[in-house]
Amino acid sequence: MNGNFRNQFMQAKGPLLEKESMAYVTIRSQSMCKVDPLKSKKIMDLILWRHADAEIAAEGEDDLSRQLTSKGEKQAIRIATWLDRHLPEGVRILVSPARRTEQTAKALNRRYKLRDELVPDSSADEVLALIKWDIKKGPQGKGPVLLVGHQPYLGEIAARLLAMQVQTCAIRKGAVWWLRSRVREDQSEILLLNVINPDFV
Repeated sequence: MNGNFRNQFMQAKGPLLEKESMAYVTIRSQSMCKVDPLKSKKIMDLILWRHADAEIAAEGEDDLSRQLTSKGEKQAIRIATWLDRHLPEGVRILVSPARRTEQTAKALNRRYKLRDELVPDSSADEVLALIKWDIKKGPQGKGPVLLVGHQPYLGEIAARLLAMQVQTCAIRKGAVWWLRSRVREDQSEILLLNVINPDFV
């Protein structure tokens, strides 16, 4: 997928992402840096899962207490079924303490940890620090990570790691973006492997 990074992946919100109908895409980040092969983790997967459709907050209701709608529950189950077939062994699952994100994660029926760094008003920098991912040096942590969280920081992380010119990517409710950091010939690069929409699984 060339063409100035496919016009910055259709400006991160064009027709391709509005449908997110493709199950497998491969996009290579244009920003590459030389790494120390002895210190590099070679390959690390970062899976971004936005919470499924949730109820609108009632007047005076705490945003963190919002629950999934019946539509959201179905979305979570569909994506969880897909993830369960594809997640690598040893994946760490980190979840926002918001009720809607925990409900989304529970559909996967795997162990997870609630992290305050993933609340809705967190910044992309705070989340990257949590998973020990340095923009210049790449991932410094070990093993694959699944983040169950919110916009806008999930989209900001995707746009930043993929070196897009847009500030954020439009990650739809219940959708998954699967990124991979790898090293080839001492150069670090980021791939977007999958964009999965619950309406198409």
